[in-house]
Amino acid sequence: MKNFLIITNYYKDSEARLTNHIKEYIEKKGGSCSTFFSNGETPGEAAPHREDIPENTQGVLVLGGDGTLIRAAAALVKSRLPLIGVNLGTLGYLCELEEKDVFAAVDKLMKDDYMVEERMMLGGYGIKGGEILPADIALNDVVIHRTGALSVVNLIVYVNGEYLNTFRADGIIISTPTGSTGYNMSAGGPIVDPKAQMMLITPINDHNLSSKSIVISADEEVTVELGKRRSQKDEMVEVSFDGDSKVRLEVGDRFVVRRAEDTAKICKLSSESFLEILRRKMSAYT
Repeated sequence: MKNFLIITNYYKDSEARLTNHIKEYIEKKGGSCSTFFSNGETPGEAAPHREDIPENTQGVLVLGGDGTLIRAAAALVKSRLPLIGVNLGTLGYLCELEEKDVFAAVDKLMKDDYMVEERMMLGGYGIKGGEILPADIALNDVVIHRTGALSVVNLIVYVNGEYLNTFRADGIIISTPTGSTGYNMSAGGPIVDPKAQMMLITPINDHNLSSKSIVISADEEVTVELGKRRSQKDEMVEVSFDGDSKVRLEVGDRFVVRRAEDTAKICKLSSESFLEILRRKMSAYT
């Protein structure tokens, strides 16, 4: 790998100190490097448009945090470029590198001393008043959550068209294995190896003492319907892909989630196992 694109969260390297240093280092070693500054929050600003990426680009260095990497992965999914994250934030499970590691990592990348992991993604679309809404894609999770009044909503969940359960909760998280260490973990869901092939269904603050996460095959299709809770039928929910709100649903509307056809390509340089990384990351913040 000789030709790189650097995507930098502007707020984490506002003066481009690290970005320019890496670019100069790559070019000094005979490679090429283009740069793009993201605001780290808006999906439309997560990565350059496909036509603006040099054709010889072979890999992407993402400087920021897990959120910056997740949004870049979704934006670049059709390019099939492998990405590796450099953590400039706080706790980053997805970003393998820290700032102190980046130049040694560039050396390994330029020697083709790396592996590429294919990470499962989720695709989803809404059905509102019988109309199918545009689909979107997520690397971490699709979250359906209440909006407006501070009250629970009724979320009726079906798997492959078969009724599973009704959750009276603040919302529900449908997560990939990669996303298991994100919102899913905060909501009490299980942590799984990011290379696994499965979906995790985790309610958010379910009004039920025995509520648990449900793990299903990656080949299943999950449909969530917003059910009626009171006679006014004025409940509303929002659907977020990797933390970015996309769709608002009303009572009777449905949202369908299944495994996406595309996968995210994540570079891995270290032989450190997922469990070792997990233990190290968690112990650093306990």
